[in-house]
Amino acid sequence: MIRLQLDENERQVLHQLLESCINDLHDEISATDNPDYKTMLKGRKAVVSKLLEALQIAEASKPRV
Repeated sequence: MIRLQLDENERQVLHQLLESCINDLHDEISATDNPDYKTMLKGRKAVVSKLLEALQIAEASKPRV
């Protein structure tokens, strides 16, 4: 397991990058007719979505000061 220590700015940037990547992958999946490529993109989107979810869970469980 890898643990990242991110400050608030880094966390926000990572969150935005992951959301942007998910949106881009959605568009790419919709635009492709190649079934193998579409399957690969769907797998990649699932991984990026899981990363975003983990980031959101970590942020929600972070103690508030």
